[in-house]
Amino acid sequence: MIPASAPIKFVCIHGHFYQPPRENAWLETIEIQDSAAPFHDWNERINEECYAPNATARVLNDEQHIREISNNYARISWNMGPTLLSWLEQHDPATYRRIQEADAKSRRRFNGHGSALAQSYNHIIMPLANARDRITQIKWGIADFEHRFGRKPEGMWLAETAVSTECLEDLVACGITYTVLAPRQCQAVRPTETDEWHEVHGGVDPRRPYRCVLPSGNSIALFFYDGDVAKAVAFEGLLNDGRYLANKLTDSLDANDEVQLAHIATDGESYGHHHAKGEMALAACLEEIDRNPNVRLTNYGEFLELHPPTWEARIHENSSWSCVHGVERWRSDCGCETGGEPGWHQRWRAPLREALDEVRDRLAGVFEREGSLMFTDCWRARDAYIELVLDRSGGRTDAFLTQWAKSREITPRQKIRMLRLLEMQRHAMLMYTSCAWFFNEVSGIETLQVLQYANRAIHLCEVLTGKNYHPDFIARLEKVESNVLPNAAVAYRESVIPARVGLLRVGMHFAAASLFEDRPADLELFNYRSQIHSLKQLRAGAFRLSVGRMTILSNITSSSSNFSFAVLYLGQQAMIGEISQDMDMRDFDALLPELERQFRVGHVSEVINLMKDNFSGQSFSIWHLFRDEKRKILLEMTERTLEIAASSFSDVYYDNYQLMSTMRANDLPLPDSYLAAINFTMHRRLLDLLTGDSQPDRARLHRIVTDYLHWEHEWKDTAKLDNAAEQRVHLLVSKSFDSPQLWTWTHQLVEGLRSLGLRPNFYRAQTIFIEGWTPAYVKTLSAAQLEAGLAFARQLDIQLGFVAFQPVLVPAGMRG
Repeated sequence: MIPASAPIKFVCIHGHFYQPPRENAWLETIEIQDSAAPFHDWNERINEECYAPNATARVLNDEQHIREISNNYARISWNMGPTLLSWLEQHDPATYRRIQEADAKSRRRFNGHGSALAQSYNHIIMPLANARDRITQIKWGIADFEHRFGRKPEGMWLAETAVSTECLEDLVACGITYTVLAPRQCQAVRPTETDEWHEVHGGVDPRRPYRCVLPSGNSIALFFYDGDVAKAVAFEGLLNDGRYLANKLTDSLDANDEVQLAHIATDGESYGHHHAKGEMALAACLEEIDRNPNVRLTNYGEFLELHPPTWEARIHENSSWSCVHGVERWRSDCGCETGGEPGWHQRWRAPLREALDEVRDRLAGVFEREGSLMFTDCWRARDAYIELVLDRSGGRTDAFLTQWAKSREITPRQKIRMLRLLEMQRHAMLMYTSCAWFFNEVSGIETLQVLQYANRAIHLCEVLTGKNYHPDFIARLEKVESNVLPNAAVAYRESVIPARVGLLRVGMHFAAASLFEDRPADLELFNYRSQIHSLKQLRAGAFRLSVGRMTILSNITSSSSNFSFAVLYLGQQAMIGEISQDMDMRDFDALLPELERQFRVGHVSEVINLMKDNFSGQSFSIWHLFRDEKRKILLEMTERTLEIAASSFSDVYYDNYQLMSTMRANDLPLPDSYLAAINFTMHRRLLDLLTGDSQPDRARLHRIVTDYLHWEHEWKDTAKLDNAAEQRVHLLVSKSFDSPQLWTWTHQLVEGLRSLGLRPNFYRAQTIFIEGWTPAYVKTLSAAQLEAGLAFARQLDIQLGFVAFQPVLVPAGMRG
């Protein structure tokens, strides 16, 4: 419990951590995004810049030495979008666990009140949603939260803080006790004991909580954050100095006996992504506040328990934090935008929402009509469907459907229909994700993303009912203006329709992959899997032929289809495939020996003719494959070619080494062909060292460094090398704690990388080292191993004592 002498001034910093969804609507995964290079996609990039560093932020002393590693999430208030959390769970489980641990730590720190808030599920602008979608969004957000944090949420973050009285009623009905809003969303306030309301129109005092009494007689607590300080964090460089941020917050509190709370809410990406090293500034700010005896860090749940509202507030209906016109940014050309060319408009916003509303209402009718035949209550089943979205393992799908089915026995066909109906509704909600309207142009990637969801929902409806609403939707889109294209339908046809995935296209991919995979029966592709019934893999020199039969299954809807296929690889990018869904097994068995015979004797044209004449299905090539997998196969093909090129470049490099050296010594410019050989060979040698066998090869590293210095070499592109170096050193540090003899090699490798002019970001390696290099661990080391570990620490500018952990210096060029 808090002692009676505790400060009555409090500080709370809230971060809204969220990324727009980027997953392919059919594959449920993010395909490669070249603009995020050298990372695979923007989630991965922002995670490296923000989400992960905030879980391991450096706290510095006055000499800029690290005093400790701070999990910022344990001391701030925050929410994280469910779709982002699901991505972290899969792609960075270490950070995901730290985030879960942070909420547990905050409960211990703040008297049982966790700092994590739930979020309305997929960032829908709630005042613009219909009643059913609002309730489902809240229930899904709560269920996702409970699944990840093992407790019920006290507060919920509304997307863009967009609010209405109906939204607040829904929150209370679902057990939410508070939410956070922008100051301009407050219309009027009054002390609870008086009847007189004071119009504030944004001038609300943010230093106290407010009680909002609702028409139902229920009430909810509201926190209106300090808009001036929040704006300074986001746009005015307040994160340049964490102590300055701390002072800015504490200076907003009056020196009196009144209980006050200084609090702000900003995009969490401010702390590291928008502002480099922002997570360190936040850690410094929290540390400064913790040292201040006159104030105390808190979170909203704890503050409400200690100091329930003594004032009431009324909200501005249909208001938000990022649109001064209310919620018009998501339904009209209100003037709020993020840039674009001169003369651009957002007249597309209203007709886009109208088009999606029409889709939603049509599909709701289908869901209710078809669902009432199969579910005891289709809308309650939709509310509960989040259970299956979160975990489809084992027999959970059958158990869920049995719980909600009208009939005791569910046939395979009924199972597929029930799942397709629920998926249709899931995508009908995903298509309202707010990002689609936030930016400047209807053909932007955020808008195309929600159009993918609409496409998926319409397609599921067509499969279920035979009714095709797609032409009507395209006709609607043709009336939606664009700033760069004739209309939105053009972007839809060019970018959305080609992304549609069916079992046939998945089958094409598995068939192509069978050419290169040694164990294709074990292949899984995103949310699909294959069952191989028969497969013949043949090789003749560079040529390959794969012939087989398989079943492709969807892990989400349980739909499946059988395929027979033959795919021929002729080298380079030349791949010819045929796939059929209705080929008789006897015909397949009769064809296989003839295909094999013709391939063995080199009659390629006859093999192609046999494929086309007998499968009578769909032809495909490498261009039909999914983007990531297409790139993977192309890189595999390229790697084989590069092995030949590497040999040629290597021959030129080593055969002419002395000649090139003599020319340089005599100030003669090297021919372009020699320079190309040096560049290619140096880059490939180092990349092979960093990505190849993990065994130490000191002599090889020494030769590379010697040649680098000899040629006075300059790397043309360091991104790939830096990335490989980061991963290798991170792996080596992890292994060195279990195999201390590796400390010597780890140190030598980092020293070599510095000699090669590379400055990778060793953030993760440094974190592991700092957390693992404890007095207890040091006692287990031999003198030689200890010295090697200390040498590694010095190489990274980490200052350690001989035995005990000491403050460490932040290496130049690192985040923290």
